[in-house]
Amino acid sequence: MQELSLKTSKKEELIDITSEVRGILSKSEINNGICLVQTQHTTAGLTINENADPDVKQDILKGLSIFDKENYEHGEGNSPAHIKSSLVGSSVSMIIRNNELQLGTWQGIMFCEFDGPRNRKIIVEVVGNGSM
Repeated sequence: MQELSLKTSKKEELIDITSEVRGILSKSEINNGICLVQTQHTTAGLTINENADPDVKQDILKGLSIFDKENYEHGEGNSPAHIKSSLVGSSVSMIIRNNELQLGTWQGIMFCEFDGPRNRKIIVEVVGNGSM
């Protein structure tokens, strides 16, 4: 298990962490298996989506902004962040084949900050074997 530290800089942002996860995988001896990426934060999430066009990140945040317009009960005032985190999810998993993440051409792993800026931690677990 490896841990990534991330310092977010905005209230809401999507940060491509694909290269960091690939770096962890490249140092492993796993040729075939599964890569699990997880955040333990309740106001952040992880998703796999397009990483070629930065407008997609903004469109995702814009789409999720519908949750910003309600009055919520949670006293900390960050209920929209909790809802967005629940909808997006706190983990992603990918197949590993020949020590490579099996992502599509345009896919990247995105850390989703919904209550920043903050210092965040991401756990990466690579499981499998040297050859299949």
